Amino acid sequence: MSGTVVNIAGYRFADMPDRDELRAPFRELCQELGLKGTILLAHEGINFFLAGSQTSIDSFIRYVEEDSRFVDIPLKVSYSDYQPFRRMNVRLKKEIISLGLNHIKPAEISGEEITPTALKQLLDAGEEVIVLDTRNEYECRIGTFEDALELNIRSFRDFPRAISELDEELKNKPIVMFCTGGIRCEKASVYLEKKGFNNIYQLNGGILNYLKKTNKKKSLWKGECFVFD
Repeated sequence: MSGTVVNIAGYRFADMPDRDELRAPFRELCQELGLKGTILLAHEGINFFLAGSQTSIDSFIRYVEEDSRFVDIPLKVSYSDYQPFRRMNVRLKKEIISLGLNHIKPAEISGEEITPTALKQLLDAGEEVIVLDTRNEYECRIGTFEDALELNIRSFRDFPRAISELDEELKNKPIVMFCTGGIRCEKASVYLEKKGFNNIYQLNGGILNYLKKTNKKKSLWKGECFVFD
């Protein structure tokens, strides 16, 4: 551990008809705790990126988990010597990750996950599997898996169009999708299943978790992983 500022990121797809009522309490809590960053609230769930002292972060997590919908949200934690955010924002959004399709609801159903270790074993064994990059073209240029299928999209909203252009034969192939932290794949898996893809998996925790759990020199990952600030 290095640095006194704790940085956390987490998300959870959940049914949130009370989205609007949650905004003020979250904003007041974060101001009281001296936290900075962004919380996105949508009817489909919550997504947050926050930084502050360990005590403040712990208090925030305790508050969040008072709501049963948000218990045990997987967190990505890092440490820094400075506060990376300038202000605290709590925003109401249509989606916590924008796909533009209201009928895609990961809170109700989501694709099966595959662990980083299991994926590494598949790749090392040369098993037939399509490794599908759901990120945008810029992120792919920074780094991706060897032989990954790239969609050449400018944003996640282009994902449905790109999928419609794929070969129909892929619908019966084993496909492992990945993104930076898992949120795009969780939504993409629902979309693919509705489109008739029969053997879909999403990489648990995304690239960040994969690189954490595997030896990077032998991970079959090429380049770097672009992370939005």
